[in-house]
Amino acid sequence: MTQPKLARDIMVDRVVTLRPDMDMFEAIGLLLKHRISGAPVVDADGTFIGVFSEMSCLRMLVKAAYEQLPTTQLFAFVETDAETIDEDTDLLTIAQRFLSTETRRLPVLSDGKLIGQISRRDVLSAAHSLMAVAPDHGTDLLYLSSTRDRSEVPIG
Repeated sequence: MTQPKLARDIMVDRVVTLRPDMDMFEAIGLLLKHRISGAPVVDADGTFIGVFSEMSCLRMLVKAAYEQLPTTQLFAFVETDAETIDEDTDLLTIAQRFLSTETRRLPVLSDGKLIGQISRRDVLSAAHSLMAVAPDHGTDLLYLSSTRDRSEVPIG
């Protein structure tokens, strides 16, 4: 059986990151400049703190409209309970995580440190490449050959 694709195999390791002490408007500028919907927030040692996303920005805008903002420091608007995965998480588990949450990106951590990130598109790309090389078993059933052995397929 082929080894399953893992997060470390498909993650992007060059990730735009933000610092918790940076100005929120500077962070929004970086998201817009890089045309991304969010970015991980890490401290000086690379320890993952959370995610700052478009949703974080919208929360900040609504809060600013109804209340005075006590600070423009990014940390006040970071989603500290953001979903993450570790580098050994397999492709099917990652796909299931995306299906069960509204998140668009999953930071990949190793010992609490950010080592990469996987987007929905990264999962689609990895699955597409697996399907392109899947051996023909004389059936129209779709399965990802490197996530399950043919004998493990529930419908056969």
